[in-house]
Amino acid sequence: MESLSETINLDAYFQRIGYGGSASPTLETLQAIHLHHATTIAFENLTPLLKQPVLLDLKSLEKKLIHDRRGGYCFEQNLLLRSVLIALGFQVKNLAARVLWNLPEGTIMPRSHMLLHVEIDGKPYLADVGFGGITQTAPLSLTPDIEQKTPHEPFRVIATEQTYILQAKLNGEWKPLYRFDLQEQYLSDYEVSNWYVSTHPNSRFVTGLMAARPDTDCRYSLLNNQLTTHYLNGQTERRILKDVTEFHHVLEDLFRLQLPMTSDLDRVLQQLMTSG
Repeated sequence: MESLSETINLDAYFQRIGYGGSASPTLETLQAIHLHHATTIAFENLTPLLKQPVLLDLKSLEKKLIHDRRGGYCFEQNLLLRSVLIALGFQVKNLAARVLWNLPEGTIMPRSHMLLHVEIDGKPYLADVGFGGITQTAPLSLTPDIEQKTPHEPFRVIATEQTYILQAKLNGEWKPLYRFDLQEQYLSDYEVSNWYVSTHPNSRFVTGLMAARPDTDCRYSLLNNQLTTHYLNGQTERRILKDVTEFHHVLEDLFRLQLPMTSDLDRVLQQLMTSG
């Protein structure tokens, strides 16, 4: 894959996610960075919603996710994390997945999700800080059929004949998130998928607002003007945002976003509120 790690500003990234620990390429370092990244840099799709291009080059990713204190979706989140891990000396391979989450059984989606295969001391792990409301908060061992604890829900990887399925345990029930294999992907593969999901008129990244961020004891999720808080103890709170000012407060406070300075933002938020 084309090198994206040559100029990554590690100090700025670590400051952005509030990380001050070890920079050695160990499992403990990966676990700590993964958790800090996932709980700090929110999943969000404001850029395609505002009909702006989603850029995947490292300079653009650093500007948006680090310096402008924005979030992003899987390609942005995991490409940035990939650059950091490679700069630290990790062995990283890029993978792609077909989303299964909340879809009828048998539905075949394109490979529109990005995840990372990280090898540490000869053992494979999965890193993924970009799967929206169920983003994992720890790397997972690529060991099939074992329940793996994370700071949030348990996860497991199921091995099929030629692929793997990632599942999360929600309210005592295993739910499939996505299906993947170990075929290496390249930046050009992601650019094609990224262009489709960020520009196609029927893409959910274009037609509605999504934001998500895991916190210490809960997960925040925003779908248009519907805010949901899922607590780790099983409780759920739902709330409807009723005006643009409320949108701003929620996006800035709960999702920790510095909102883009564009005159279109409030108009789009108002439309979402009306349609919601």
